[in-house]
Amino acid sequence: MESVTLQPRSARIGLGIELRKTGIGKHRHAPSADHYVSLHAGPPVRIACTNGIRDVRSRGQINVFPAGTAEEWFEDDASDMLHVRLPASLARLAAQEMGLDADRVGIASRCHVRDVQIEHIAWALAAEQRADSPSGLIYRESLGMALAVHLLAHHSAPAAPRTGLSQGQLARVTEYIEAHLGEDVSLLRLARISGVSASHLRALFKRSMGIPVHEYIIQRRVERARALLSHGELPASQVALEAGFSHQSHMARCMRRILGVTPASIARARNHRQT
Repeated sequence: MESVTLQPRSARIGLGIELRKTGIGKHRHAPSADHYVSLHAGPPVRIACTNGIRDVRSRGQINVFPAGTAEEWFEDDASDMLHVRLPASLARLAAQEMGLDADRVGIASRCHVRDVQIEHIAWALAAEQRADSPSGLIYRESLGMALAVHLLAHHSAPAAPRTGLSQGQLARVTEYIEAHLGEDVSLLRLARISGVSASHLRALFKRSMGIPVHEYIIQRRVERARALLSHGELPASQVALEAGFSHQSHMARCMRRILGVTPASIARARNHRQT
């Protein structure tokens, strides 16, 4: 799967957007701590779902992957997809702004549906980033909030029962991980920060985020590496160390597994933008 990053996402809100050109074959959306919305941006593509149902994905149709969900499918044709990453923290903030209980409302899975509002927001984000974000962070934040509000208003679902870490515990753990991505993050250290045992932390973190803590750390390292590579100020070997990977090939394997992209392709996309 080839992925072309349009621009590094906003560091503050974690909102991301990228155009992925996928080939014929099996594809998988891996569980993530954040929500994803994908918009079909090319000619019709024949799809075979794992439940045996066959369908045709048309331009403008969207898929919604809530945090923690995974999907697999087979594509009979190459496709162009615009992927929007919506941080779970932004969705929770939107729920609070709407007067909803963020622990009782979530975002529903959607497959091959039309939603003109989501389509407009996705293309607006893509246009803004292609133009090197001339309207600034406030505009991107407003688009991200508009997307979160629309999903909660029109594509909501009861949130899964939350019996994981408290909001304060989760904030302390994720903030520590973010601040120490370049180091060997210790599970015992995270347990002490959260105030629970290491075994309980593993279980509670997965209930809260939908993925194991070690997978969350890898995802955050991959995102850190992608941002550094997109800036182009460091060689790939140094980026691997800065992001917390043991070596460059380890970084490349993780990026391909999670993003479907290699460090070299990110460098090519950066060079293309600069020319």
